[in-house]
Amino acid sequence: MAFVENQQARIYWDEQGQGEPILLIMGLAYPSQMWYRTRPLLASKYRTVALDNRGIGQSDVPQGPYPIALMASDAAAVLDAAGIESAHVFGVSMGGMIAQEFALQYPARVRSLILGCTAAGGPTAVRAEPEAAQMLMSRAKMSPEQAAEAAVPFIYDRATPRERIDQDLAIRRPWFPSPEGYTAQLQGIFAWEAYSRLSQIAVPALVVHGESDRLVPAGNAKLIAKRIPGAKLVMIPRASHLFFTDQPDVAHRAIMEFLAVHSDVGETEKAAC
Repeated sequence: MAFVENQQARIYWDEQGQGEPILLIMGLAYPSQMWYRTRPLLASKYRTVALDNRGIGQSDVPQGPYPIALMASDAAAVLDAAGIESAHVFGVSMGGMIAQEFALQYPARVRSLILGCTAAGGPTAVRAEPEAAQMLMSRAKMSPEQAAEAAVPFIYDRATPRERIDQDLAIRRPWFPSPEGYTAQLQGIFAWEAYSRLSQIAVPALVVHGESDRLVPAGNAKLIAKRIPGAKLVMIPRASHLFFTDQPDVAHRAIMEFLAVHSDVGETEKAAC
């Protein structure tokens, strides 16, 4: 494990696996440990580098708000600390917003882009139902357990076994956010927009989204995929916001197939056939 200083905050990061690097960026108020379902598979073929965004996990909680561009600069600082010039970049939810901004601000550092359960902000974004928006705004006033439970109907598919949801909560529980960190990240989300700039992204891109997502409606994925030239769109049935918990096998297949096409791993496998 390691830390890097960037713009008045100490940012936690770590790495697992060997091979081409993949930068993993988690969502609103979620620690990097929440990659636990996906990271072992990625690390079997790639060098995974994950960070705790400022405001969560083992990273500092400086005074907010945290603009998305600032959190993208944290991610760039992590790559610098790891000695990595460029990486595949995989972000989910707010992390997908950070990944979009990263690709726009640091285009030479992105080999490919995977955007999960995210939106591009701005007036064209497909808004969540009022009940979901109210849940987001009121969570900072709840206890950590209450806040986590309040989000469940909006981020998991109805058919997902409660056992899997409880597994996620067990991973998150030691790292539930402070009200200050949560609010500072949320303020960054609300102030950000990339839709008008997405056509500038020139790397291979995969957009993955659960069809039953109530927090970030699936229409946002379609908007993003249309704006990024050549982007591939994968919509996952019976999956909500946390598609890697709802439908891990389907999600992992799409991600690994995309990476195989756009990395040296795929070339090596082709040569071996």
